[in-house]
Amino acid sequence: MNNTKMRRKTRQALTLTVAAALLCAPLLAGADKASAASSYKIINQPIEVNGTQSNIAAIDLDSSRYIALRSLNKTIGLTTNWDKSTNVVTVTGRGRTLTLDLKKGIATMNGQSLYRLSPVVQNDTTYVPLRYLLEQMGYGVSYDPATKRIGIEAIEENNLKISTATIEKSSKKYDLVVHYPVLSGYANEDVQSKVNAVLKKDAELQAKEGQTSLEEPLNDSSFEPTNPYAFEGDYTITYNEKGKLSLYVDYYIYTGGAHGSTARTTYTFDLATGDLISLKDAAGGNSDYVNIINAKIKSDIKARGLGLIEPFKTIEPDRDYFLKHNGIVVYFGQYEYVPYAAGMPEFEVPFSSFVK
Repeated sequence: MNNTKMRRKTRQALTLTVAAALLCAPLLAGADKASAASSYKIINQPIEVNGTQSNIAAIDLDSSRYIALRSLNKTIGLTTNWDKSTNVVTVTGRGRTLTLDLKKGIATMNGQSLYRLSPVVQNDTTYVPLRYLLEQMGYGVSYDPATKRIGIEAIEENNLKISTATIEKSSKKYDLVVHYPVLSGYANEDVQSKVNAVLKKDAELQAKEGQTSLEEPLNDSSFEPTNPYAFEGDYTITYNEKGKLSLYVDYYIYTGGAHGSTARTTYTFDLATGDLISLKDAAGGNSDYVNIINAKIKSDIKARGLGLIEPFKTIEPDRDYFLKHNGIVVYFGQYEYVPYAAGMPEFEVPFSSFVK
């Protein structure tokens, strides 16, 4: 399935969904976690930042390592500030501004919500997921099982800036907010314009079709939904180096019921041409790339104990994907192979796996 077909599949999934959880559910989950009076064991986590070894305070939660925000200043080089009056933490560095509302449990990056950055507050110290936070701030993260040391390195990113544009529409019965990235400051203005045009056009199309999906059930003017319907698009930059830019946009729709539904659209651009890069090309042209990715997915399914609703056999040759610092990531869509509660499992295949 090519990118055009995949986007069509995404739009169909959004149009046909009759889903359920409130749009604010991820935020409420974060707020509960932030305010919970839980007690977690503090770990003296060894790290190595650009070759310098040290230790930071951390905790284990939900199979993830959470880092103390205050440690970012000295060990990693980011700047943190806490406004006591509003209980908001601001983290700045590498052209990014992250805000964390500890009272509401809401995180934003450059004006856009980050739903996977739920904070934990313990003994006046705020902890957030280490890997997710640092990848959002432009760092590569690795782990050495032998020493249990986490490696952190500042990524040499492409020389460009990324800001957020927003499409908004609301009524008494629904809210629609779609964010999409806008490139600026790139040396090749033609490529910059080409990439921006693709992202803007797709965002506008998704917003238009999302609006239709929200309004169709509301044609009866007397109908009042129990909770406002919602459509939201949020993007994540996953790779911005070596002349490539990779990202995904998650489109969430809620039209009543117990929970909503999310569909993902991915993009990986060649910043020399502004063209989208195929999965095969991202894998270095390795003719066996499908089998290599299949093997990794099957291995991870077994290692994680993922319960499948149908057996996994193979990916499509033009499967949707995105890049991260160390490899190619493919994922399962909601309900594709796993139940709703499992989300969209991701499988990262190291670039080295494709080297012949």
